[in-house]
Amino acid sequence: MRLVIERGELLRALSHVTSVVERRTTIPILSNVLLKAKDNQLSFKATDLEREVIESVNADVGASGAVTVPAHILHDIVRKLPDGAEIEIKTDAEKERLTIAAGQARFALQTLPPEDFPDVAVGEMTHSFELPASDLKRLIEKTRFAISTEETRYYLNGIYLHTAQSGDGEVLRAVATDGHRLAQVELSLPDGAAGMPGVIVPRKTVLELHRLIEASGGSVNVGVSDAKIRFEIGTVTLTSKLIDGTFPDYERVIPQGNDKVLKVPNAEFMNAVDRVSTIASERGRAVKLNIAPDKLVLSVNNPDGGSATEEIGVEYSNDALDIGFNARYLLDIAGQLEGDEASFMLADPASPTMVRDTGDATALYVLMPMRV
Repeated sequence: MRLVIERGELLRALSHVTSVVERRTTIPILSNVLLKAKDNQLSFKATDLEREVIESVNADVGASGAVTVPAHILHDIVRKLPDGAEIEIKTDAEKERLTIAAGQARFALQTLPPEDFPDVAVGEMTHSFELPASDLKRLIEKTRFAISTEETRYYLNGIYLHTAQSGDGEVLRAVATDGHRLAQVELSLPDGAAGMPGVIVPRKTVLELHRLIEASGGSVNVGVSDAKIRFEIGTVTLTSKLIDGTFPDYERVIPQGNDKVLKVPNAEFMNAVDRVSTIASERGRAVKLNIAPDKLVLSVNNPDGGSATEEIGVEYSNDALDIGFNARYLLDIAGQLEGDEASFMLADPASPTMVRDTGDATALYVLMPMRV
């Protein structure tokens, strides 16, 4: 294998693929990235056996070939080379070493056989559809904060992506919950998504996907099967195994009869929660909401740290109500809202509260109260 490639192109591709490579692994080849040079294209593949990222870039290929080399070491070498450098990459006759040359710098890396590199992406996708990268980014950003990190409830460690009935027709819906809060966002059902299996996309994959689509302004091709999901974003393909479990019947926890409506100015509410929670204990983080007609008093009482109160003007015309919430959870939800106003639908101090975004009717949040 022999090729020449511009440093910026190589660095961009390596930064996409090396993020899935574990720095510590008991399987040596998983520390490596697979390089394949052919037809003036250099392709990269990296995996942790759960996720796989593939990327291709243009290169001046003098001799085709394939090799695997330590991913993070290669990335660090390229990162430290000067901007605009032309990098020559070649393997020796025995293919036991890869040499990298740029200017007066020379590096030689140990290699492992390319035929030993695992293939996670093998297998057909039963459903495929296309959606704007901005829509997929929105689904992720508005739900990922509610993904559970509790490993014992592994089936909550991701975003549940599925089709559902909403209003007049079918939608593509993303749901995440950790048992304390729930986030649900939906968009119009893309062509090809009808009948797709409901899948739980793992948290690591969600974070990796968000990183990859951050700079993408185009569309994303999504392929789904019972066991895997694939995202094609420009020249990058991310394939991931799914969480093998059953997502709970989340619709049962979405309250239907909450008739007490509290409307708060969202920015003012966020700032007030943030200020009074300064006093809250790290363990409890509880903020009490004393709700009365046209008035909301937020208060925190910490026996070890003191107390705090703040009053803001609101829209509310029902009976007075005292209810407590985790301040961090309140701020997480309020931070997702696009409108200037948040609508809280309440029932009583012990029942789940529903939060709606006045700027986005497709988003819905549910928050469990705390005792205060």
